[in-house]
Amino acid sequence: MKIGLGTVQFGQNYGVSNKQGITPEDEVRDILTLAWGNGITLLDTATLYGASEEVLGRSIPAHASFRIVTKTPIFQETRINKKDAVRLKDTFRSSLDKLRQPKLYGLLVHHAIDLLKDGGQYLWETMQDLKEMGLVQKIGASLYSPLELNSFLEKYTPDIVQAPINVFDQRMIQNGHLQHLNDLGVEIHSRSVFLQGLLLMLPEELSAHFNSIRNVVLQYRENLQKQGISPLEAALGFVYRQPEIDYVIVGINNQAHLKEILTVVRDMELLRRIDFSIYAVNDEAIINPSLWSLQ
Repeated sequence: MKIGLGTVQFGQNYGVSNKQGITPEDEVRDILTLAWGNGITLLDTATLYGASEEVLGRSIPAHASFRIVTKTPIFQETRINKKDAVRLKDTFRSSLDKLRQPKLYGLLVHHAIDLLKDGGQYLWETMQDLKEMGLVQKIGASLYSPLELNSFLEKYTPDIVQAPINVFDQRMIQNGHLQHLNDLGVEIHSRSVFLQGLLLMLPEELSAHFNSIRNVVLQYRENLQKQGISPLEAALGFVYRQPEIDYVIVGINNQAHLKEILTVVRDMELLRRIDFSIYAVNDEAIINPSLWSLQ
């Protein structure tokens, strides 16, 4: 199945629409059992996702052999040195211990910008070493903008690229990056499918930060209602049906959320009626959650 589970909610309170907080560990075990039983094989985590890796290590069913992707630390310095490369390797080995895995499917640089800093090649060389040692199958980076991708591809040849793609953030589609990555044979993981829940919220639930697109959200919801399509069906279907995307990473809080998603995945035919391109938003203050001011 094309769905992959994002696990940040298993380790920390995350998401503008998340009112439930961190997912209880017994619920995590049930989610993972349900996911594996329905053909979901990919888990996406990170060392920065609170206790997510430890929770997964304790909760993955013994019979399940998930493909697990984790991420490096973030390197705050303006220049990368060999000590940072050592830190990357040590952190990865710690991730293996926390996840209770002998090896992982993927390792991504959490912020691709770290690879573009002076000395960034030290990080990439270390990841290549881990791959050659058989500790990780694929390496790549998590990106936040098409500009980052352009610079990244000039220097590196990744196995995996993870990027935000959703109804409002269509930059990777409109500028041809998805097709380009596909032509290069790069595995594409889409994240921020629900834009931290923004695409599932009612217009009246939005904070003042989103005033500039309140009318867009209102028109979007009205159009979906006329078509008889739920916000979940639209948000998930828009990304799921992009042929270049290999995995659609979705954050799950509980079994009910996962069951809803599994139901949607089984039938998306109605989505052909909507021209989603008219809802693309070009304001990065809206489509980049790291720039949100929600107080």
